[in-house]
Amino acid sequence: MSNKELQALKERYVAAGAASPNDQFADHALNAEVWDADGKRMIDFAGGIGVLNIGHRHPKVVEAVKAQLDKLMHTCQTVMPYEGYVKLAQKLSEVVPVKGHGKVMLANSGAEALENAVKIARAATGKNNVICFDGGYHGRTFFTMAMNGKAAPYQTSFGPMPGLVYRAPYPVPYHGITEEDALRGLAMTMKADSPAHETAAIVLEPVLGEGGFYPAPDSFLKALRKICDDNDILLIVDEVQSGFGRTGKLFAIEHSGVEPDIMTMAKSMADGMPISAIVGTDKVMDSSGPNSLGGTYTGSPTACAAALAVFDVIKEEDILGKSQRLGDKLRTRFDQWQEQFTHVDNARNMGPMAAFELVESKESRKPMPELVAAITKKAKEKGLILLSCGMYGNTLRFLMPVTIEDEVLEEGLNIVEECLKEVGA
Repeated sequence: MSNKELQALKERYVAAGAASPNDQFADHALNAEVWDADGKRMIDFAGGIGVLNIGHRHPKVVEAVKAQLDKLMHTCQTVMPYEGYVKLAQKLSEVVPVKGHGKVMLANSGAEALENAVKIARAATGKNNVICFDGGYHGRTFFTMAMNGKAAPYQTSFGPMPGLVYRAPYPVPYHGITEEDALRGLAMTMKADSPAHETAAIVLEPVLGEGGFYPAPDSFLKALRKICDDNDILLIVDEVQSGFGRTGKLFAIEHSGVEPDIMTMAKSMADGMPISAIVGTDKVMDSSGPNSLGGTYTGSPTACAAALAVFDVIKEEDILGKSQRLGDKLRTRFDQWQEQFTHVDNARNMGPMAAFELVESKESRKPMPELVAAITKKAKEKGLILLSCGMYGNTLRFLMPVTIEDEVLEEGLNIVEECLKEVGA
């Protein structure tokens, strides 16, 4: 079917709140390229929102999933477990830098991982409150919506959010929130709203995802670790978007040396197969009762096979080295654009988790979300999938596969530059 025919079906049958505004329909893809239903080729700088760090349809992942399909598709692991689940749990325990011996629960999505992380934290501490941060994004279930540090569009129209979720400032010096401001704000939150003896966990992304790709300073993360240690609070680090090689290390938190009590992960964990994980220290993870954690599809055999294949690819193909080199290439180009274009400012990256802002001027720093929207639209017309993000909607973020070929990367970056020239002018 054509894009036009599929669009008509979408408008008739897909709920408006779930329907993509994009009128192109993906037909097939390979690594960093996607072809739509009309055969138009697109360069993918979005990666399914950070899901495809090793590219569309990596051959080793496809092979692993096909082999699993010939053996077992589903039993529900709580009814009859299988090898993939326990092998993946072992692998995650070995590599995830939590504070002590790690144990694992597998789930289906990032939001589900965060929901279960909070459940586990409450069981482990006997406390109920959760402190999150402005600009954070954790999902679209009711509790994760409450945890999000941005109301629209995630909470719109859905009524009251669950209680016992409190918020503190996230350090973004470019927008006037220093690390000292953020720590002072957290202290006030713990004084006025969520005292330590009632706080089960502090939850944050080490690099804001939807909030704008701002890395938390190492010193800030270390301060949070000390606050949690001093007050019997669990530190939960959300690596759903920043994990599995997106920042030049397997997990973004490794740049700081801080060890959380619980980590959540999903997205690029299985290169497109739906799976997520909660990894925490053994005493914390074992704190809830029998059959208190789980779900019908959690840690499905096919998704586990894909995730195990991803670990093999990361090792065999030097994905972390490629990630670091890709980040360097992006930063070099971003710095050139920042010099070249009046509206480009605050270029930043942690590996290839990279972004820059479009502003009225470097002096005013006034956000220009309308310019970002125009550039993403123009990029699409030229054959490039490009995403925005940020509290002010003025950030262009880059999530192309780490495995992108040099010539495809250069072609995509040239399209961005053309858009900056044409639209920015």
